[in-house]
Amino acid sequence: MKKDTHPTLNPVIFRDASAGTDFVIWSTMTTEETEEVKGVKHYVYRLDVSSASHPFYTGKQHLMDTSGRVEKFKAKMAKAKA
Repeated sequence: MKKDTHPTLNPVIFRDASAGTDFVIWSTMTTEETEEVKGVKHYVYRLDVSSASHPFYTGKQHLMDTSGRVEKFKAKMAKAKA
């Protein structure tokens, strides 16, 4: 193999903030935040959604109150016409 053509792989902790779970994998990604695990420096990347918290994978659907938004929109449009 040619030298200096492949990216450097680093241990990275992908931390899901909403589920409170960590995924430790090797990646080319680096971040400012680091954490030491068993004497090895890991980069920490924070996620909003992962397979541990996404409704498709967990099977837990979150219902949103759309009726309140619709009524608010209708009231706003009626006020604009007046």
